[in-house]
Amino acid sequence: MKLPLLAAFAALIGFPAFAQNGIQILDPYARIIGPVGAAYFRLINREAKDEALLSATSPDAGMVMLMQSMADPKGVMKMNQMADGFAIAAGQAFVLGNAGAHVMLMNLTRKIKTGDRVTLILTFKNAGAVSVTLPVDNARTTDPGPGPTPNDAMSNAAMSNAAMSN
Repeated sequence: MKLPLLAAFAALIGFPAFAQNGIQILDPYARIIGPVGAAYFRLINREAKDEALLSATSPDAGMVMLMQSMADPKGVMKMNQMADGFAIAAGQAFVLGNAGAHVMLMNLTRKIKTGDRVTLILTFKNAGAVSVTLPVDNARTTDPGPGPTPNDAMSNAAMSNAAMSN
């Protein structure tokens, strides 16, 4: 009797990994240092057409920007705002991780520490708005992995297609 229950739980945890279409958000987390923070996650575009992450908002931050860290010709790290967002090619993954693409959280609306959670509303060109809740882990320095994790999220298209396949 315990085995079917365990299998059902495992299927729920892995649910986002089996979506056929839409955008998946895998292994999301945030680091908050003082009054600012950054959010990291892996995006999977399971559509046959290109997608783009256009913007992000958060009830936990007064200002949220899509940023790209990169070294200038002298090797000095700089951050640039990505006004056009991040492109995610059809069938491909895009990682927002350390020392690269990330979501910057500024003007935090509350004191946030390791173990807390923050919410992001990500707006995609085709998938529309997708809400994701991220655990805050200030000790973590690894890039987001392939999941699944309990914090994964997906677009409505992915949820609808996954539900139909069950």
